[in-house]
Amino acid sequence: MFVIEDELHAEWQGEFRTRQEAIAELQRRALIPWNEEPNAAPCTDWVTCGRKYELVEFDDSVLPWRQLSRALILEISAAGVRWFAE
Repeated sequence: MFVIEDELHAEWQGEFRTRQEAIAELQRRALIPWNEEPNAAPCTDWVTCGRKYELVEFDDSVLPWRQLSRALILEISAAGVRWFAE
């Protein structure tokens, strides 16, 4: 199981069965302006804030889920879009 998490705001942004599906969603979000949903930050200082999307892999065959990996993949803010190497 792969989860997109906004690390800055501790918000899960979706669950995906494959890494490819999660990356496709991040590519879609990278095309959306920083101040529009789902990229608009939920905080009161959203104009100077942004989103830091991490891709988290879980083993969902056990309860509670066990985290296998976590990587910062994408930042979106007023400064622009920044991709990180996986």
